[in-house]
Amino acid sequence: MAYSIIIGNPYYLILSIIIMCFASYTMLNMIEQLQSRNQLAVFNWIIGGASVFGLGLWTMHVVSLLASDYRLVMNWSMLFVLLLSTIMVYVSLRVLKQKRAVRGRYLFSALLMALGTSILQYMSMLSESTAGIKMNWLLYMLSFGVSFLGAYLAFYWLAAKTSKYKLKGCLSLGLSNMALHQIGLHALKVEYRDILSTDLLNEYLLLLAFLLGLSTLIILSFSLTTWLTASKYSQMNERYRLLVENSMDTIALINGDSWEFMNRAGLNMFEVESEKGIIGTSIYQLLDEKYHFEMEACLSAEQSSEEASMKPIELQWKSQQGTLLHTEMVRASSFFSGKQIVQVIIRDISERKKNEELLINSEKLYVAGQLAAGIAHEIRNPLTSLKGFLQLITTGRGNSSHFYDIMKSELERIETIVSELLMLSKPQSYELVHHDSGRIMEDTVNLLQTQAILHGVTIEFELEARPLWVLGVESQLKQVFINLLKNAIESMHSGGVVSISMSLEEEQGVIIRIKDEGSGIGKEQLAKIGQPFYTTKDKGTGLGLMVTYKIIDNHHGQITAESVVGVGTTFIIKLPYKEHTSMNKKSKAEA
Repeated sequence: MAYSIIIGNPYYLILSIIIMCFASYTMLNMIEQLQSRNQLAVFNWIIGGASVFGLGLWTMHVVSLLASDYRLVMNWSMLFVLLLSTIMVYVSLRVLKQKRAVRGRYLFSALLMALGTSILQYMSMLSESTAGIKMNWLLYMLSFGVSFLGAYLAFYWLAAKTSKYKLKGCLSLGLSNMALHQIGLHALKVEYRDILSTDLLNEYLLLLAFLLGLSTLIILSFSLTTWLTASKYSQMNERYRLLVENSMDTIALINGDSWEFMNRAGLNMFEVESEKGIIGTSIYQLLDEKYHFEMEACLSAEQSSEEASMKPIELQWKSQQGTLLHTEMVRASSFFSGKQIVQVIIRDISERKKNEELLINSEKLYVAGQLAAGIAHEIRNPLTSLKGFLQLITTGRGNSSHFYDIMKSELERIETIVSELLMLSKPQSYELVHHDSGRIMEDTVNLLQTQAILHGVTIEFELEARPLWVLGVESQLKQVFINLLKNAIESMHSGGVVSISMSLEEEQGVIIRIKDEGSGIGKEQLAKIGQPFYTTKDKGTGLGLMVTYKIIDNHHGQITAESVVGVGTTFIIKLPYKEHTSMNKKSKAEA
């Protein structure tokens, strides 16, 4: 038997290979489940995989020796050898599962694995009764090389996830370690001082039965746990796969600047027949050139906790068939197979863009139509009057000089309408300077005092003693005050009181309230105040309040209206207070 290449009963050897392959498969299955970021969970999975592999290796060694003529050494020192071998396997697996891509980690991990299996193979054949040993170093190096090659291939297939990688990995580890065992029996010759007596054999068998039972129980427990966990992860992966594949949005992975993965919705959006048509190609190939810089900035941005909910960016692509695509994209960074990769979700908003464009055009046409109707309505009346008076003048009837005055007023009315329209439509730039809004209001009140008396209206003006500084254009602010005061006066046909109050509030700025005692405005009419050509007056154009709202908005202020039917209306203007420092210094100096 000593001269045979294969040592041992072939049936036992087949059983040993099955045990070793089963332990290797369980270990590979366990370390593949390392998806958790919890360090304790990672430690448990790796130590479990190392323990299962170490026990399987020891069981294979014992069963193979039982089938051969070699002496089986069984004592409690075997636990130390088994523990040392398990630690080496654990370190090997720890190196293998490092997140960072360490150059040569597969080689280093396989080297540690081969060292651990060699320790168990050769040290388990030694005991305190060893009289002499003889080592064939050439065969030892051959056995170590075979174990190293088997571990390297298994780890490489596991990381690359090639076809049937776990089956090939467990066969590689099982067969290489069986080869290590067989070569090791030829490489190491051991002489013992004592002989294997019946009592010593019975003691060995009792210890062997205990250790084999314990190792079998541990292997089965870890195998069952691994199977349940793998089944759970398989269900979770199936759910995620269904979510990704059935998503209406494009879900893709980007590695560097190339597509790594794309779901079915993405293939349909880019009009690609299969993954081969786009996977591995540059993302910039289909992206519009003017968005390249924006995409580069998005991909190069560091993913932080604040960017976890990054706002979507709008991009334009072209499908492989040349279709223009408007999209929104969000990104997230993660690690996949030990390397950083970018996940993106792309939503096709082409239809939404078309609808928005149609809506904008529709609104433009509506506004243009409304404006044209308003202009036609407002200008038609004075034009009709002008046409009638011209016909009267041509017939020679009536007082022509009186007609001229009326025609001039109608032309001025047309000019006023056109001027107000120009102010609304044409952007104008003005130099905003400091003005005392109280003084502007006081000048306006003096200007309209005569008109108020003619209508039987009393103007009550309440003003703070200090200046109410605002940044603005005096002529425009005066026009706002004139429009509001004239409306208030004209709204009271039987006379009344117009109350004006101006004050400075720290949080809101300059507050101006103009209150009349007119008939009031209903809620539906109040909601339309400020719209073009909408007015409650018989001869109004509806542009005065629109111009007023526009001027206040240009001055970064706000204007609101409150009204109660039968009681009156109050307009409230809020303007930012801008303190005039030079004037304050001057007043302090004079004081």
